[in-house]
Amino acid sequence: MDRYFAHSANAVGGWHLLREHLSAVGELAAEFAGSSRWREEVRLAGRLHDLGKYGDRFQARLRGEESGLDHWSAGARMALEQRAAAAALAIEGHHIGLQSLSRDSLGRLPNPCVPGLRLTADMATLKERLAQDGIAISLPSQTLLGPSLHATVSSMLDVRLLFSALVDADYQDTEAHFEGGMSGKRYRAPGPRLNSSAALKAVLEFIESTRAGSNASPGVIAVRAALLDACLKGAEREPGLFTFTAPTGSGKTLAMLAFALKHALKYHLERVVMVVPYLTITEQTARVYRNILAPVFGDEFVLEHHSLAGVGEEQVRQDNEGETGQASHAERRRRLLAENWDAPIIVTTSVQMLESIFSNRPAACRKLHRLQRAVILFDEAQTLPAHLAVPTLAALSHLSATSLTSVVFATATQPAFAHLDEAVVKTKSPGWQPREIVPDPAALFEPMKRVEVAWGSPDAPVAWDAVAGRLTESLQVMCIVNLKRHAKTLWEKLNDSATLHLSTNLCAAHRQDVLASVHKRLAAEEPVRLIATQCVEAGVDVDFPAVMRAWGPLDAIIQAAGRCNREGRQAGFGKLEVFQSEDAAYPTGGYQQATQIAQMLFRRHGEAGMNLDDPAFITAYYRELYDLAGVANAPESRGILKAIEDGSFPDVARLYRLIRQDAINVLVPYAPQQSLFDELQAEADDRGLTAAWMRRVRPLTVSLYRPKENDTIWDALLPVPVAGWRQCEHNDWFIYAVPEHYHPQLGLVPPGTLNTWIA
Repeated sequence: MDRYFAHSANAVGGWHLLREHLSAVGELAAEFAGSSRWREEVRLAGRLHDLGKYGDRFQARLRGEESGLDHWSAGARMALEQRAAAAALAIEGHHIGLQSLSRDSLGRLPNPCVPGLRLTADMATLKERLAQDGIAISLPSQTLLGPSLHATVSSMLDVRLLFSALVDADYQDTEAHFEGGMSGKRYRAPGPRLNSSAALKAVLEFIESTRAGSNASPGVIAVRAALLDACLKGAEREPGLFTFTAPTGSGKTLAMLAFALKHALKYHLERVVMVVPYLTITEQTARVYRNILAPVFGDEFVLEHHSLAGVGEEQVRQDNEGETGQASHAERRRRLLAENWDAPIIVTTSVQMLESIFSNRPAACRKLHRLQRAVILFDEAQTLPAHLAVPTLAALSHLSATSLTSVVFATATQPAFAHLDEAVVKTKSPGWQPREIVPDPAALFEPMKRVEVAWGSPDAPVAWDAVAGRLTESLQVMCIVNLKRHAKTLWEKLNDSATLHLSTNLCAAHRQDVLASVHKRLAAEEPVRLIATQCVEAGVDVDFPAVMRAWGPLDAIIQAAGRCNREGRQAGFGKLEVFQSEDAAYPTGGYQQATQIAQMLFRRHGEAGMNLDDPAFITAYYRELYDLAGVANAPESRGILKAIEDGSFPDVARLYRLIRQDAINVLVPYAPQQSLFDELQAEADDRGLTAAWMRRVRPLTVSLYRPKENDTIWDALLPVPVAGWRQCEHNDWFIYAVPEHYHPQLGLVPPGTLNTWIA
């Protein structure tokens, strides 16, 4: 046989020659590597990744005559012979995920690591045919891993970056064969490039026009101008690690984008990645950025990527066909660019970003090579779970030091992550000593002081009846509590036309309707009382004259203060009252411990010492929190670091989770949009779960913790099968079948299942 194939016939009958596939993947992967020190090694990985396809058994498989074959382990073995262990790991993992960075694990190659699979031929035959096809193999002048194969956060991230380039190149060349006909060219045109100069001009013009029409007080406007000026000056500094400390309401979202664009312009960086902790803020931020930049650069310039965007879901059939039976060009392009972040500005979630950095799966890691020569902005950085802080900071510091990437941690309540520098250095990473973009953050906080805080003692609980009574004394007031059942209890005690409710038990469309009503009543000076969970603190733009907040973490209390007299338009100060609820229960995780630290500070310093406008006080709070929690030595942190020390990619991916509890997505029957619900339900019944359906369903989706197996809520949940696989059920998507359980004010309230609510 003188011709060997990588893939069977495409739509026009052309078979994919193996030598062309290996050569193309090698060159494309090297292109993705840029000037990285692993450029030659990833080219080698591309040329060897499908070595086993030279075997007669695999060629028979393409004809439908064989099955149960491993066509990757042989290439990994040959890479090891070239002393390219990172390439070997990437080749081994490009179908089954990255496995183990250990001599014992790699030493068993080329034996298949998946039980029941067979090799396609002996190594000698495969090498001979590779040479006959003219594929040159040589030892790279530089490789990522030394002979010791020592596993660290840094070395594992290096492997993932190389793996990312290999996987993306392989996917794109395979896609080009099956979708691109006989042209031999890349199927997909690359996404637009970052035009930093023009983008910065558009952002600055938008900020100026917004400022001209602002109703904010002169003091607030002055602070926003000073913050923007600090960002533009700070952008001149060398790439690296930064903090960006700015008070709530100071225009942080656009100022940090201006920093990123000018920084990218100065240092010829290629991408801006905005990382946001909550889905609601992600959608809001992407919408703001698109409104500014899409009119200038088109819809592909800003890419939104998260769990409800309908991209990156390996299990979902990507059949986004319109009524004509053809996928729209814009829709298909958006999906393609999202798969590997091939866009100049990415807006994504913390879960999508950080779990990908620690993942071992091909689809999740595929985009990581795009983080080179980038500006990565982490908004609301204080939301990073304490037990993940050390490995996260270690990975980001290594990425910054080796990839000409700047990382910015932005928040009004800057965590004292520098306090963890010693623990980060122990992981063999560069450490965490960021530079502050704003020269004197405290000088910005004092003019933004718009709220007086009345601190109720954490040792004097207030009954819900008393809280309700205080709320009725104000014409316009918001009360933020820690749990959904607390919000439900308080709403039921008031339950009048002036009282509204906001939590993530409401679908997005419902929340938007509630907020629209709130804004209208506030502007008209009509009575309005909003009972909310802490979801209102996540980037929601409301401006109440008075706020009550149940005791919680100090950063949560500060966020609540940011929703009080936000624009500084009141003659005096807004009023924030902190109280201890009669049912002192809290969400899972470190929330309760952080609340206890805040209460400890109150007992130590008294009301006069609780200075929420002093960044130094916030830093002291986080130092106390990290010391008490023993962040570096906490069991969960030790477990992740032990998995890293063992070099186990699957274990690291399993243990690194920002959201510890599994969640499901539920399409709910929100009455004002009943026709859309009916349409989406019919489409799910007819076609099953598709990426297009996932995007359309976002306004009517509620997320719940996965109920226990015997929970009665399962009786109301209809699973949505994956499109094209009617015998399978996608375990994350359901339709709620009992309309009576969706309350017009409280949202989804399944009877007897409050434990499933995500607080």
